[in-house]
Amino acid sequence: MSEILSSINVWAVLVAAMSAFIVGWLWYGPLFGKLWMKLNGFTPEMLRDGKGMSMPLIMVLNYIATVLAAFAIAMFIGAEADMHFGIFAGFMISIFWIGTSRLNDVLYERKPWKLYFINVGYYVVIYIIMGAVLGAWH
Repeated sequence: MSEILSSINVWAVLVAAMSAFIVGWLWYGPLFGKLWMKLNGFTPEMLRDGKGMSMPLIMVLNYIATVLAAFAIAMFIGAEADMHFGIFAGFMISIFWIGTSRLNDVLYERKPWKLYFINVGYYVVIYIIMGAVLGAWH
């Protein structure tokens, strides 16, 4: 285990996680933000009214979770991976683990298919990018 942990580039993990934030800002902002809000029944006021957790706390917790995901991908692909394998691994993880588990949103929670494709599409993009960064940057 120590050999696996010592082969992980912490900077690559942090940058890979930050890439998800940049994509998320675009994805849930100018690209699909209005449709995402509509499909969830959100209004701008609901997202910024201060009820529940503050947006800075949400973002910090989300970044920590994304760092953990990037760290897991780095352990999964290993030190010998290259960018191409990282892209492949990111695609496979996003489609076969995240895509299939998020299917429950549609099947059991009766969420719209459009919302499913917006959310899973985001994961496909960020996991491919994170895999590419982690595979290319040793």
